[in-house]
Amino acid sequence: MRGPGAAQSAGATSAADPSGRGDARGAAAASAVGAGRTDRRRKTEYQPLGPVRGTIRAFGELCITAGMVLILFVVWQLWWTDIAANRDNEVLADQLITDWQENPDNTLPDDPDTPFVADPVAENTGFGIMYVPRFGEDYYRTVAEGVSMEPVLNRMGVGRYPSSAMPGEVGNFSVAGHRVTYGKPLNQIHQLRPGDEIVVQTGDGFYTYTFRNFEIVLPDATEVLAAVPTMPDYKGKDRIMTLTACNPMFSAQERYVAYAELTDWKPAGDGAPASIADSPAFQKVGGDA
Repeated sequence: MRGPGAAQSAGATSAADPSGRGDARGAAAASAVGAGRTDRRRKTEYQPLGPVRGTIRAFGELCITAGMVLILFVVWQLWWTDIAANRDNEVLADQLITDWQENPDNTLPDDPDTPFVADPVAENTGFGIMYVPRFGEDYYRTVAEGVSMEPVLNRMGVGRYPSSAMPGEVGNFSVAGHRVTYGKPLNQIHQLRPGDEIVVQTGDGFYTYTFRNFEIVLPDATEVLAAVPTMPDYKGKDRIMTLTACNPMFSAQERYVAYAELTDWKPAGDGAPASIADSPAFQKVGGDA
């Protein structure tokens, strides 16, 4: 037996939906909502990229990768090559000093005003150490035979042009060196001022060249390496030193050429000249050989 509340409730339901279809429509609506949510979840989980979007995405990833490779190359070129070249330079300088100390040459020339001429050496072999106070009190670079990139210019400091004179010899003692990267031995070549000294140490002694002037030329201007620079038909009687480096920075369009003249020399047994004797650079490589 149902009470008045039950009968009233049933009556209300029948009055609101005499056909009884409301429940069915509600169930269908709920089912549709659920299906829609499922479809949206599926679309969120996986939506294949179209050909244009896929291409753009792949190109973007390629650009990022290329950018990272470029950054790593720049770091290697500007930073790591300096570290490696400076380390090789120190090792070679130590080897030269050790050899000079173990095999000293204390002989004196017959004419004190005529310097010993350094003996020629095999290509890719170190034979001297160059000090340039203008470049810093701790500056020194080894001098090797030849101007090949490997191993001389990239790892051994500055290189002597094989056709040029040796230190102390009448003519033009000419060297080349990097201005940037690989230890950048001639990075400050443009800082040289008239009167600056460039000291080259060999097993025979110390050769002091005094800077006098510079010029900027094209890469094929080989006449700057002549015994009398820019005058290849003359043999001359002076003892010249020429330093060459690329110009401007980070470019090989021109050559920066610095000229110096031999103004003093000291046999190895007499010790280093005053301009470098107490310098950190000279003390670091071992002092008097």
